Amino acid sequence: MSLAATAEYRAVQRASAGECVTRHADLVRRIAHHLAARLPASVEIDDLIQSGMIGLIEASRSYDPEQGASFETYASIRIRGAMIDEIRRGDWVPRSVHRRARDAAAAVREIEQATGRAAAPQEIAARLDMPLPDYLRLLEDASRGQVLSLDSHVEDHGEVPVHGNGPTPQQALERSDFARELAAAIARLPEREQLVLSLYYEQELNLKEIGAVLGVSESRVCQIHGQAVLRLRGRLSDYESRDAGLEDG
Repeated sequence: MSLAATAEYRAVQRASAGECVTRHADLVRRIAHHLAARLPASVEIDDLIQSGMIGLIEASRSYDPEQGASFETYASIRIRGAMIDEIRRGDWVPRSVHRRARDAAAAVREIEQATGRAAAPQEIAARLDMPLPDYLRLLEDASRGQVLSLDSHVEDHGEVPVHGNGPTPQQALERSDFARELAAAIARLPEREQLVLSLYYEQELNLKEIGAVLGVSESRVCQIHGQAVLRLRGRLSDYESRDAGLEDG
């Protein structure tokens, strides 16, 4: 362990929960505001901050510099994870949206397997026996409701989180497999959908900012994002089916 890492570790361990919260409160607020910009107004930012503070305290107690990450990097992961857990518990998305999104993802998968190309919105709407305007509204609902779904799925299966206790070899293999499948599925998306995902997840722009970049409305960006996520859900349905089986068992 380097001298700097040792000093940081000792400082974190010496600090009380109150001191830790005071020292890193701005980090929690920054993460909360960034996350809130990607969520409906019904999600209270104070609730995100409160759950993030709990994540910060837990991070201060479990931080291990031997894992190679700075405390701020490690704490950011734990803070954001605590906020996502809070939103998952609230689940502000109506069940009907979840159900219709699953149906749409299945329709996308069926069409693309049959044609060997990206399914067009008109085709998907027809397969669902749904007017196109209704399908576009579903995309917006799905996008709002799935803002965290791709993030959390990658957390669960893709990147290996920075924890004191590492994943088992089987978990590491599954995460590696999912990461490869996800990267391949994204690479096959239509160019515009790839761009929106890149701006959203990599550049961390919110939907309004992406609309300004692309010269389209926030509503249109929401539809493109929703279509991309539904397309990925369809292409990665084997993983979702396995997860559902584990949850039901």
